[in-house]
Amino acid sequence: MKNIGFLSFGHWTDSPHSATRSASDALLQAIDLSVAAEELGADGAYFRVHHFAQQYASPFPLLAAIGARTSRIEIGTGVIDMRYENPLYMAEDAGAADLISGGRLQLGISRGSPEQVIDGWRYFGFEPAEGQSDADMGRQHAERFLEVIGGEGFAEPNPRPMFPNPPGLLRVEPHSPGLRDRIWWGSGSTATAKWAAKLGMNLQSSTLKDDENGKPFHVQQAEQIEVYRQAWKEAGHAHEPRVSVSRSIFALTDERDWSYFGRDRYSSDQVGNLDEKTRAVFGRSYAGEPDELVAKLREDEAIAAADTLLLTVPNQLGVDYNAHVIESILKHVAPELGWR
Repeated sequence: MKNIGFLSFGHWTDSPHSATRSASDALLQAIDLSVAAEELGADGAYFRVHHFAQQYASPFPLLAAIGARTSRIEIGTGVIDMRYENPLYMAEDAGAADLISGGRLQLGISRGSPEQVIDGWRYFGFEPAEGQSDADMGRQHAERFLEVIGGEGFAEPNPRPMFPNPPGLLRVEPHSPGLRDRIWWGSGSTATAKWAAKLGMNLQSSTLKDDENGKPFHVQQAEQIEVYRQAWKEAGHAHEPRVSVSRSIFALTDERDWSYFGRDRYSSDQVGNLDEKTRAVFGRSYAGEPDELVAKLREDEAIAAADTLLLTVPNQLGVDYNAHVIESILKHVAPELGWR
């Protein structure tokens, strides 16, 4: 059995071939798709965050809106780039959105990926300390965020406040109990997976990771998950962690599917450079008629190892088509694989 959700990057473009022509379209369609996915029986609605791009950026208004329109589905991110975040302000936003949703937020955070502009976090007012990298800064922001959402007071109260204070040090409000256990780290390497386990974060692993040994993508990702779970066990946490992987998976059931994704039947892993220092392996897409797709997916070791699968959706093809993509997997593929 697996939790099955969707992951949207929220692209929009002013093109006659796009069903998502503006930021307004992207946001409102995200809400509608989340409602549709819940009705279809999906388990999660997740959204990527990119800055300075025609994609989703500030996630919390969107997450709160979806929380108000749905009642069961998990609502999350995959991922928020912590280099851009004020940890305390983010804690307020996250607490509010989680309370609106009734405790359904599943927040994926990370140090981020290459962005649209050079050192974009500088425009947000952040600068790594001397001798540190932007990745170090992102992890420090993450650690501070984890501290403050735990609910412990840390701020010295004003002796003459506008409103009466409770006794002791004050915490960030609103506080949402349980949110601390629903934070995920988007990890692209074995080392950061271990670090996430030590801090008690769940693990998100996407469709790319550092190429650390030349093996197929799904094998390297399964090894990463194994290392993470061992590190979690060694850290002595009281509860079991969750692990998600994301995949592009399309069941070819009608002419539209074949037109859009028929060529992905022959997809394979790709290797490339994220930057001058990082060689990465990009996982293949999956497409085929349901029986063919089931056979291919059975061989994916990382999907087998994870408890949560996020289906990346082509959001610019519109709500109705993306609901069809999700329904096809839930109806024709998941039961045959024992995921339902």
